[in-house]
Amino acid sequence: MKWKLTGNYLVSILAIVAIVVILNVVILVALLVNQRTGIDDVESNSGETFTRTFNQYMTLEDGEPVVSPDGVRALEANNAFLQVLDASGRVVSDIDAPATAPDAYSPIELIQIYKYKDDDLVLYFIGEFEDYSYLVGFPEATEGRIVTMFDPQSVLAYVSKAGLILLIVDLAVAALIGLAFSSILTKPVYRLTERIAQLKARDFSTVEPKRPGMYRPVFANLNDVSETLTTYESEREELELRRKEWMSNVSHDLKTPLASIQGYAELLDDQELTDSERRQYAEVIERQALYMKELIDDFNLTMRLQHGDFPLETVETGLERFVRELVIDVLNDARFSERDITFTSTNAETRPIDRHFMKRALLNFLYNALLHNDETVAVHVSVAHDVITIQDDGIGIDASELPYIFERYYRGTNTTDALGSGLGMAISRDIIKAHGGTVTVTSARGSGTTIRIELPA
Repeated sequence: MKWKLTGNYLVSILAIVAIVVILNVVILVALLVNQRTGIDDVESNSGETFTRTFNQYMTLEDGEPVVSPDGVRALEANNAFLQVLDASGRVVSDIDAPATAPDAYSPIELIQIYKYKDDDLVLYFIGEFEDYSYLVGFPEATEGRIVTMFDPQSVLAYVSKAGLILLIVDLAVAALIGLAFSSILTKPVYRLTERIAQLKARDFSTVEPKRPGMYRPVFANLNDVSETLTTYESEREELELRRKEWMSNVSHDLKTPLASIQGYAELLDDQELTDSERRQYAEVIERQALYMKELIDDFNLTMRLQHGDFPLETVETGLERFVRELVIDVLNDARFSERDITFTSTNAETRPIDRHFMKRALLNFLYNALLHNDETVAVHVSVAHDVITIQDDGIGIDASELPYIFERYYRGTNTTDALGSGLGMAISRDIIKAHGGTVTVTSARGSGTTIRIELPA
């Protein structure tokens, strides 16, 4: 994977360099082919151009060439002189020619002065007019003449060779530079793919890469993801452990009443039983069946609450009367008739609640206070405005257990009564939340427990 990423990046760099080199070669060849590569403006003001167009100032009079006054002024303006030659090379007329200028020129001399400066002070150009030719000399000229001879095939071979060498050198340099840069850029990418593969393999350990460069924020985010997934994995494992413990407890709790039901059902077949004994056994079977039903109902209810499948049937209810009646019902229970349970109310308000499920939630809190403490525990229930408080002076809850009391399947270490599903507190919390309310619990070992329920306005 690492070398594949490096190779792909290197190939892309080489392709870009190759395209650039090819474009450069094409442009170079085009400039060589074009014989007028943007120097027209320079040539238009050159001595050669002036000489070639000077014949516009010349006419024939009685067969002799004559220069017009405009031509004379043009020569003066360009600081030039003129010599007109006949077919034999003899000078037939001149304008401002220096005394040292020859009176006649041989063909070889004309070629010589055309291709090269005659001396270091005068630059000559040759023109034609009718049967005559003329020389225009520019003393102290600032221009220069370069004569180049070349073979097109040799030039083409040279350009091809130079282009090939240039292409090879550029590609080699690009390969070296691309390899260096691709290594720098792709190493972190390779490490990123390794980190993602580790996360996929559920390896949530954090890693501090060497020289992360521009990818530092990405590695930091992946480490944050690793820490988050580690937390989720720990919570999932803990929840799974609790679920297994709960399943074990529920299985045990279900086996006990099932064993009683089975045993008493077998006893009912005894023909020697009295009617009183039959009724007694039937009551035991009914009680154990109701207990099993409660366990199953708790399981179904918590699943519905967890998945949001929990429509409420709310009615406007006065909180003072509702809670007072609930406390009275608890006191009327033979198990708690002698317990110390008090109730107070201050400015209680009316709220839309599902009376059945709200009663279920509050009873769970009350029963926990009564069942998980000794018989001397004092429980005080109060209503103030839209807040319901259930407070006891019992043994309290350890600080280490307090964060988990609303977890499903959880049973605290102070739970001496093995009966129950371990879902009561979670069910109560979810019912309050379904009403839009909140539940907070404060407790300390040996200092009792306070449950505060706040309903929305």
